[in-house]
Amino acid sequence: MRILLVEDDVQLAEALEEALTDQRYVLDVVNDGEAGWGQVKVVDYDLVMLDVMLPRLNGINLCQRLRSHGYSTPILLITARDTSTDKVNGLDAGADDYVVKPVDLPELLARIRALLRRGNTSSPPVLQWGSLKLDPSSYEVSYRDQPLRLTPKEYSLLELFLRNGRRVLSRSMIIDHVWSFEAPPSPDTVKAHIKSLRQKLKAVGTPDDVIETIHSIGYRLKQIS
Repeated sequence: MRILLVEDDVQLAEALEEALTDQRYVLDVVNDGEAGWGQVKVVDYDLVMLDVMLPRLNGINLCQRLRSHGYSTPILLITARDTSTDKVNGLDAGADDYVVKPVDLPELLARIRALLRRGNTSSPPVLQWGSLKLDPSSYEVSYRDQPLRLTPKEYSLLELFLRNGRRVLSRSMIIDHVWSFEAPPSPDTVKAHIKSLRQKLKAVGTPDDVIETIHSIGYRLKQIS
């Protein structure tokens, strides 16, 4: 899942980036409303988080602009003031939910999960490829009931492959979905993460190269039992 955070408080942005990355989300961060507006036009996000008090274009006005252009992705506002007026203005602007600073992290994560479920009601609750299962709600991965312990990047890679089945994914597509735009990896880094994921899958009994390399094109899943 890819999230855009529009927040000019550097300390808060860094704290949220660390917390959300630990939860297997890919997070892009920009620090003003106009930059947020530009970002949503070039990247598909599953959730947008907007601080209300932003330079150049505040969060409520950005939310209104997004909705007026037909942008339907869930929007979560972050407000510094716990007043009914701010909440009403935000919800009237088209926001789906809000949190109040100082941000309570467990509450924020719960609200994010709720919004992502709401925005992806057509997605299966558990992703499955043969006996390989990934539960997005609990971040649990197993093969024939044997659990796999994956790093956040390995988890994101496997989730991407499971959501695309036999579709061939190029390295550029993988980078766009799994890595932040601020820190794109080298091709060798992508290869290293896929190699590590393959080794962990093989260790629990999946066939060799369940993630196939399609020469000069990319990668895809091989059918397994």
